[in-house]
Amino acid sequence: MMTTKEFEPMPARHKAALRFWAEGGANILHEDACLPALVIKETALDGNIRWMQRFADAMGVSLAPHGKTTMTPAIFQRQLAAGAWGLGVATAFQAQTAMEAGAENVIIANQLLGRANMKLVASLLRPGRPSIYCCVDSLDNARQLSEFFAARRQWISVLLEMGAPGGRCGCRTEQQAYALAEHIAKLPGLMLAGVAFYEGVIHGDDERVDIAAIQALIQRAVTVCGTLQRNGDFAGAPEVLLTGAGSVWFDIVSRQLRDASLSGVRHVIRPGCYVTQDHGIYQQAYAALQRREPQAARQNGGLAPALELCALVQSLPEPGLAVVGFGKRDVAFDAGLPQPFAQYRQGRRVDFAPGALRTRALMDQHALLDRGPGLDLRIGDLLVFGSSHPCLSFDKWKCVFLVDEEYRVREEWETVF
Repeated sequence: MMTTKEFEPMPARHKAALRFWAEGGANILHEDACLPALVIKETALDGNIRWMQRFADAMGVSLAPHGKTTMTPAIFQRQLAAGAWGLGVATAFQAQTAMEAGAENVIIANQLLGRANMKLVASLLRPGRPSIYCCVDSLDNARQLSEFFAARRQWISVLLEMGAPGGRCGCRTEQQAYALAEHIAKLPGLMLAGVAFYEGVIHGDDERVDIAAIQALIQRAVTVCGTLQRNGDFAGAPEVLLTGAGSVWFDIVSRQLRDASLSGVRHVIRPGCYVTQDHGIYQQAYAALQRREPQAARQNGGLAPALELCALVQSLPEPGLAVVGFGKRDVAFDAGLPQPFAQYRQGRRVDFAPGALRTRALMDQHALLDRGPGLDLRIGDLLVFGSSHPCLSFDKWKCVFLVDEEYRVREEWETVF
């Protein structure tokens, strides 16, 4: 393959560093980057961002995409530019990254603990800076926050979190929530600003049972929010939030919050994985969503997988086996193994029959694939893989590439983990 530029000899900054620049730009298919490499298809990414924003607008809810999925500021900026109200995060450091990317509203959808984390958030609360919210579900945590922020003559906006039995954090009953809200009202440095929940911890083998449990959790959150609002517990808060929703049940959350008709309350959903989707659990979840939610089915376009892993065939040591140069250090494997769907040789597509090549095991740096008889596969061929659960692919990379449909590199994006 012809190249017009070779990068000056210098240390690579990350494991997929660009080394060549072909005429017209770098191209992953031409091995211009060290492989394996994680790439994002620009068309699918932008389509996903627009689709979710249109959905939120149509349902009358605000969108705060969960940034911990990608921790990629360039993606945050595209989501915000498309109309996102803010960003959701999980940690104090992630909140800082979201603000640096331009978010005017940041929801730490988690408890804020530890004086170093609190100090970091405190530094972000300077006058004129964006709004930051964190969750509380216990009096001990509320007292710790109060002591820290009151000593600095600061206020932190807190969201009373409701949780599901057997799930993660959150008050399990309305009575617990009301008692905690009463204590928060007496603590300096805290401003109760709404109610939060996360329904994604509810999942079983029967979708109807799951949906019933999810709707019950949402209703508890709605009831608590409405009661606290009527009682004046949100007095002083510039805005009251009622927020939930991950990447699977955001349609159910949006519809139930809208139908609750709590006036003077901003309803905020926080899906994250939609931005790149995947080739596994979230693609399956999207198909189910389209069947149950008319608004999703009516929308133009749709959510499409945008995240792909490109890697080279490394060895063909015995019949029926192919070894590819990537492994657990490079891609998610907690929700199904990454599977190949495209093959290239010297930049040109080579077709293979569905099922003729399948990943059966991952090691740290190697993938073991079963290959069918007669499959035209050679050492150095490039395979493109789709994976499941994008969160645990992004966090394995310092850099990802935005590419077009021909795998030409459009931009090189830093991740911040």
